[in-house]
Amino acid sequence: MRVAVMGAGSIGGYFGGMLARSGNQVTLIARGEHLQAIRDQGLRIQTDSKLLTIPCGDNLAATADPSEVGPVDLALLTVKTYQNNVAIPAMLPMVGTDTTVLCLQNGVDSYQAAAEVLGEDKVLPGAAYIEAARLGPGLLKQSGSVVRIAFGEADGSNTERGGAILQALTEAGIIAQFRPDIQQTLWTKFLFIATMAGVTSLSRETMARIMPRQEWRRVIVACMREIEGVARASGINLDPNIVENTVAYIEGDLEDMHASMHADIMSGRPLELEALNGAVVRAGQRAGVATPINDLIYAALKSFAAGS
Repeated sequence: MRVAVMGAGSIGGYFGGMLARSGNQVTLIARGEHLQAIRDQGLRIQTDSKLLTIPCGDNLAATADPSEVGPVDLALLTVKTYQNNVAIPAMLPMVGTDTTVLCLQNGVDSYQAAAEVLGEDKVLPGAAYIEAARLGPGLLKQSGSVVRIAFGEADGSNTERGGAILQALTEAGIIAQFRPDIQQTLWTKFLFIATMAGVTSLSRETMARIMPRQEWRRVIVACMREIEGVARASGINLDPNIVENTVAYIEGDLEDMHASMHADIMSGRPLELEALNGAVVRAGQRAGVATPINDLIYAALKSFAAGS
């Protein structure tokens, strides 16, 4: 399978590297020192137990120019959502008649931005579950045992292309699920991510620091309840115990709970605010559900969304 990765940072780089290792022809779209390091030294992935090096050659290539790649079978969209205005149109030369774009970005409606430009029939919504970071140019870190992708057709149908992508991911050693209920999957992850990102960015503290404090715990749980209400009013059939299960998950691994939006605001980088708490506000308005906590988070962070 010919694969392109639009946004070869920590998440896109990891999945692209694994697909290349299993024999797919993968091109990473990268920039600057990161691009040069991949070309010179290969893509390096540090796991908890070993360092993997995937050299540029038969199965891996890297470029800053998507027009050099040509149409591919599968394109992974893994850039931050605030980069979509530039990144998505740049993908057009890689999208041919038989191309599928798998969106692995944060949010429940992020894939719609790609669908508007590249075509609804081209784009599959998905969710990535992985703890990864970029340690330096060409060097990624993947931590823990959770590495999974869930994806599906927006209408829940079972398609041949979905099966082919599932097979390619599985053969690359990636746990993957082609789900008929992808909207439920997206909202389940979204409830967790939007809450954690929103409250830690608002407080400028980590979950490990604020969760044990009752005043913040009430806000955290209420934020989840608010998102649950919006999802149900939008026709999403969430697990009846989703809030309790999410709270238990957070409390079981507090020290490792880190939101990238919290790290971004602390470093003065742009925020995925529109794709997270902004999306709650918009969905609440469409469904006629009040979202006071997410309204507050959105209002308080809006002036920081472009970075400093």
